[in-house]
This record gives sequence, structure tokens and C-alpha cells, in this order.
Amino acid sequence: MPLHYDGSDVKIYKVVMGDMGNNGYLLVCPETNKSIIIDAPFEPEKLLAVAKGTEVEIILITHNHYDHVDGLETIRNETNALVGAHSAGAEELPFPPDIYLADGDIISAGRVNVRAIHTPGHTAGATCYLVGEHLFTGDTLFPGGPGATRTSEALHQSIRSITKKLLVLPGDTAVYPGHGDDTTIAIANEEYEVFSHRTHPPDLCGNVSWLSS
Repeated sequence: MPLHYDGSDVKIYKVVMGDMGNNGYLLVCPETNKSIIIDAPFEPEKLLAVAKGTEVEIILITHNHYDHVDGLETIRNETNALVGAHSAGAEELPFPPDIYLADGDIISAGRVNVRAIHTPGHTAGATCYLVGEHLFTGDTLFPGGPGATRTSEALHQSIRSITKKLLVLPGDTAVYPGHGDDTTIAIANEEYEVFSHRTHPPDLCGNVSWLSS
């Protein structure tokens, strides 16, 4: 079993899925066995196998890109769970969410409480999810930089989201992105500090690295 964190407050399972290396997450309340899924990538059967034996109450979507929602219909049909996503861009999901999330909303399953943090930039509706000292960032923040953006305006918006809403969290907050390895807010702050002291072209966007862009 891909148990990633085993705490008295929450158990976190991280499942690598599909040929784009997406991370799907399962959060389980140790007391009630109720659970929350974050993102529904390709190969949903992998996440469903891990969730088997738990009571999945809600599926939270970080953003509407196809590699994060390709398995959504399969997971919803298998679990009968509600789907939650930000309203911006929700029309591009495979079907309308049951819950339209706004910044600061709290979603609960058993004793696990998740706070939605709206972080537009990578997409208009990009949303991160905070559970205690664990932050699920989708494609908003990765080790080494922000998620890809198509315009300089989107990059600036993403940087505002990251600096004002994510980098202000405690340094020991673990960051679980939508692809790849984990990082921490402390490391992300150190990397961003390098970026912030460098001059950048006005049209900078795309795949940006805190340390080399």
C-alpha cells in the first residue's frame, strides 16, 4: 500500500497514475475510516484499489486539466462520492461538480478537515487543499517552481497566489504536488527568494524555474 503519511489525525496515500506521472491522493480519517480523494487522473483503478475498504465521501479536484480528471467519472461511479471543485472553469470538467468551492471553504470527512485555497494562475480555478501541515498543490506549486503558464499575466497571477497564500504557511508544511516529488514550504521560500532577486523578461511564462529562470 502506498501509505505516504501515517498520523493520528490523518492517513495519506499517494498513488502515481498514468503515463504523465500524476499523483492521486487518498486522505483517510483513522477514527471513522471516512476518506477524501484529491484528483482523479488516468488509471483510476489504482486509486480505487487503495480506497477500497474506506468510505469515500468526496472527490476534490485541484484544476480542470484532463490529466487530473480523466478518471473522475469512474471514481465517482464506483464510490458514489460527491465532487468538489472551484466554480471557475468547472464547465470544462466531465460533469458539473456537486459542490462549488470558494477560497477558505472547509470540507470534512470524519475528523479530517480540508481547507480550500483558491490559487489562480495555472488555471482560473486552480485550488490547493490544506490538511493540518499537509498541502496538496495540484499544478500550482512544484519543487523548484510554479506550474506552467501560457501568458506572463498568468505567471504573475500564479506568483501572487503562491506568495500570498502558500508561502505564508509554516515552513514545515509538506507540499504534495500533482506530479513528482514532495517539497516543503521552507524549501519553496528559499527557492523563490532566489527568483525574486533576479531580473526577468516581461514576457516570461511557460515552465519557470525558481533557480534558473
